[in-house]
Amino acid sequence: MALGPLARILAQGVVAGIAVLARSLPAAYAAALQNARKSGADKAAGEAALKGASFLGKARMPKDEALMVLNVTEHEATAEAIQTQYERYFEANKVDNGGSFYLQSKIYRAKEL
Repeated sequence: MALGPLARILAQGVVAGIAVLARSLPAAYAAALQNARKSGADKAAGEAALKGASFLGKARMPKDEALMVLNVTEHEATAEAIQTQYERYFEANKVDNGGSFYLQSKIYRAKEL
């Protein structure tokens, strides 16, 4: 018989705790958003998105780096020359032939520009 009142007290405590969390979590989230706006974090994220950054914050490869990876000058940079260099270097760095996946990914990203 003593279990009934004890269970009721425990249930009331759990309900009170959930009510406190239900009120405090949205308020904490709103405060965090407000702090982010004050510090300019939302503007920085927007500018990064305009530069081509993904949600992970990684920006696209700059044009001069892409030309360096593909070993072409800006004057030689035609679609055909870039495709030719891409095929040449991508094949040379095939992982199956002992090449580097990292270099292949750099070559692929360079071709995207």
